Amino acid sequence: MDAQSRGRADNVDPADQWVLNPATGEYEMRLGPSAPQAPVPGPRRSSPHTAHHPAGPGGMGHPYGAVPGGPPRAPGREVPPPRRRGTPEPPPGRRGGRSGQRKPRARKALLWAGGTMAVVVLATGTAGYAYLKHLEGNVDTTDVGDAGSGNFSKDEAFNILVLGTDKRTGSGNDGYGDAGSVGHADTTILLHVSKNRTNATALSIPRDLIVDIPDCPTKLEDGTEKVIPGLQGARFNRSLGEDGRDPGCTMRTVEEVTGIKPDHFMMADFNAVKTLTSAVDGVDVCVEHAVNDKQSKLELPAGTSKVAGEQALAFVRTRHSFGNEGDLDRIKVQQHFLASLMRKMSSGDTLTSPTKLVKLAEAATDALTVDTGIGNVSTLKDVALELKKVPPKNISFTTVPVRDNPAETVKATVVVDESQAPQLFDAIAGDVSLTEVEKKREKREKTAVAARLEGAKAPASEVRVQVFNGGAPAGSAQQMLRRLQVEEGVSKSENAGNAPRTLKRTTLEYAPDQADQARRLATILGLSGSGMKPGESVTNSQGMPAMTLTLGKDFTGAGSPLAGSATGPLDVEKSTADKVECAS
Repeated sequence: MDAQSRGRADNVDPADQWVLNPATGEYEMRLGPSAPQAPVPGPRRSSPHTAHHPAGPGGMGHPYGAVPGGPPRAPGREVPPPRRRGTPEPPPGRRGGRSGQRKPRARKALLWAGGTMAVVVLATGTAGYAYLKHLEGNVDTTDVGDAGSGNFSKDEAFNILVLGTDKRTGSGNDGYGDAGSVGHADTTILLHVSKNRTNATALSIPRDLIVDIPDCPTKLEDGTEKVIPGLQGARFNRSLGEDGRDPGCTMRTVEEVTGIKPDHFMMADFNAVKTLTSAVDGVDVCVEHAVNDKQSKLELPAGTSKVAGEQALAFVRTRHSFGNEGDLDRIKVQQHFLASLMRKMSSGDTLTSPTKLVKLAEAATDALTVDTGIGNVSTLKDVALELKKVPPKNISFTTVPVRDNPAETVKATVVVDESQAPQLFDAIAGDVSLTEVEKKREKREKTAVAARLEGAKAPASEVRVQVFNGGAPAGSAQQMLRRLQVEEGVSKSENAGNAPRTLKRTTLEYAPDQADQARRLATILGLSGSGMKPGESVTNSQGMPAMTLTLGKDFTGAGSPLAGSATGPLDVEKSTADKVECAS
């Protein structure tokens, strides 16, 4: 920003340097020639029209706005004013009026992600490069190791874990969160974006969900690694902050609970809601009944209102204004708010305003902490462009299906509802849109069964398989081995002990030349095509290639049906980002 400020007042709004280039019809950020220029590949191109624009008052005759050394442009002016009467006609041979007929196309990318929206503004030229490097300096990063995927791929489905913490920073946040909190996982959304970019699912995870938090390898500031012991039967929000747990620990916990591996994370605290909503001049919210919450200081009339800053934070944080005053009701309100924020950020009023875009870019990047895999603006830009392809009508909001914790007399926490959650998790992992989930789920399942189960089946005596326990009750691998050898004639099977990692679903992995063996074993177990995983073989104790059967958490006993074979309809409560809904 020093380069941009040289020769100007220190408080010049970066948006005032976004000007229309008549040669391209696009907005660009321009610096004065006296400012040092950051090196970028390729020759610097000058406008062929520069000589044809005499400098007028304030430099507005210059093709790109203010002339270096002249007075700054009027504050808040976002685009050059229209040509007034009396403006000299273009030189002979030029097509008059062309610039007025061509609509400017601002180069910008919108990055939104659940509770911690982010915007990356891209500019062309050396000035844009310098500004992007400034934005990159705003973003904090955390190395989560193998908890994430490392690099971002534009050609694959991806999962971003969006974390809103209850850490207090800045002024005016004394009424929210726990005093002195290290930043627990207060709001958590797993955002899945489909491979074909036609749909996305935002899965909210309740902070009071009882989960098992796994051991977490964490990199310290001095570069060393520490393994933070896990917790059994703990609230989900303790997966972040407590005992030094970083977002990588929360990512591992999400995978433990859902079976879905987050690729990246984005994290922000309370201030993000205030700064982002202020940057877009407020977000519309709707309430069925008037709200007057003394604790959060939220006051709203019935109907639609615009909230920003402190009021916006109060809206998403209040626990006493809606429903049963619980966390699940607050999640619904937050989902409605986020949908409205997405609509506002992608609206014409925002996308055509350089001032708003720059404010949004500054606020978002300053509020964010992300993993090192997406920690540079170039990659954030790629993420933004992929997210921008998803139609709002196909962005579904839903929540992990839960039920009251049966271990509690006074109900304060919840547990995963195993009658509904597995199908939802499978749909997301299978890249199925919730807006068309039943139709697509049935089609995908039939296709998988037809492709993997139809064909020749090897005799049971020729099936070679190693059995692992990957989350089933203790002794399950031996129980399964006994059934295979004694009851089913699968004599070339063996107990391989505990699997390297826990799985939600029982999975059979096999090499292409073992497909006939896999079909026989799947038939014996009642395993559906979705539980069969074409891959690689392993070597058994006799040095022969064998398949791998990993008993997941769905395994309840030899002979019992596996959850992965269920094909019932998916029935979850959901909403979409294009719909305006009122909190009640």
